[in-house]
Amino acid sequence: MKQLEGKVAVVTGAGQGLGAAICRNLAEAGVVVALTDVRPDGAERLAGELEASGYRARSYPLDVSSHQQVEESLQRIAGDLGGIDIVINNAGVDYTKPVEELTYDEWNKVIDVNLRGPFNVSKAALPHIRKRGSGHIVNIASTACKRTWANAAAYHASKWGLLGFSHALHVEAREMNIKVTAVVAGGMRTPFILERFPGTDPNVLQPPENVAQTVRFVLTLPPETVIPEVMVIPMTETSWP
Repeated sequence: MKQLEGKVAVVTGAGQGLGAAICRNLAEAGVVVALTDVRPDGAERLAGELEASGYRARSYPLDVSSHQQVEESLQRIAGDLGGIDIVINNAGVDYTKPVEELTYDEWNKVIDVNLRGPFNVSKAALPHIRKRGSGHIVNIASTACKRTWANAAAYHASKWGLLGFSHALHVEAREMNIKVTAVVAGGMRTPFILERFPGTDPNVLQPPENVAQTVRFVLTLPPETVIPEVMVIPMTETSWP
């Protein structure tokens, strides 16, 4: 993993779950990690743990739905850490409600974080990555962009949109020598699922560390190769259309 050593990665939604697992994994590979989260406590705590273990990590509060805040934060991160090479768009929210009960504000919140957020972060990051000569943007999608279930219309809309955005950005960014990958993740043992669906059997879910390992894998491919989309699901996840 020497090709990742010293690279600077910005991870959104880094305070817990998959975001935290990605930060740990990348830090172990020698990446300088900028942990960002709208709720900074978890990111600050994890950054402290990583630094105490000898890794390079810093935390930053960040609301990905605010393009002004995103631009200012990425400028600060690039200044603090010497640039930006990698972006992991991981932040996400959901409301488990049928369409009739979902409020306009809740719909907008999901779209703002899950779809507009990756656009904001990617757009702000591109000039910084271009200065480095090459780089990689990874968008964390979900099997919700491949199939649907009840009470998640906004989430499905955001993740189907994210997959489309990711492929479109792949076409544009490769001309800049920037790779773009959508990681379509299946069910994971994270608070995002277990707190919303407490009756879920954890044994049918995959550890977030497995998905984090997939993220690191796509980041370590040879310069002339890119994976635009990869799906990683539990062995038990079989409900496909």
